Amino acid sequence: MDLHNLKPAEGSKHDNYRRGRGHASGNGKTAGYGHKGQKARSGAPRPGFEGGQMPLYRRLPKRGFKNYNAKDIVAIDIKTLERFEDGAVVDEQTLLESGAVSRIGDGVKIVGNADLGKKLTVKVTAFSAAAKEKIEAAGGTAETIGR
Repeated sequence: MDLHNLKPAEGSKHDNYRRGRGHASGNGKTAGYGHKGQKARSGAPRPGFEGGQMPLYRRLPKRGFKNYNAKDIVAIDIKTLERFEDGAVVDEQTLLESGAVSRIGDGVKIVGNADLGKKLTVKVTAFSAAAKEKIEAAGGTAETIGR
């Protein structure tokens, strides 16, 4: 260990000293705001304000449409279900744990036209019509869960 590698323990350093409590406190008078100017006064401008200049977020062009109500559904192919044992119950959590999906988002949808050779009970947010048909043809059940 060297002196230049020393670091304080995690969580031991934090900025909790009281500002504006006199010269002896080490942060009196201007309380870290410097002398005069707009940022030293109450009612300082909002974040992103550029002093009246057209702000960056308004200068840059906007393209397309962003639907803020859109659901983040993760779609996986039916052949991914082959990794599970015959008779297994497959839900979103088991798909995540097995590495079939990296995230769940707002739900998981099973899609695809591959054949399934195992009898599985699949419980996810949605199925394509073809995927549901293939699961049931293999003797399994396709249950839709509400989110």
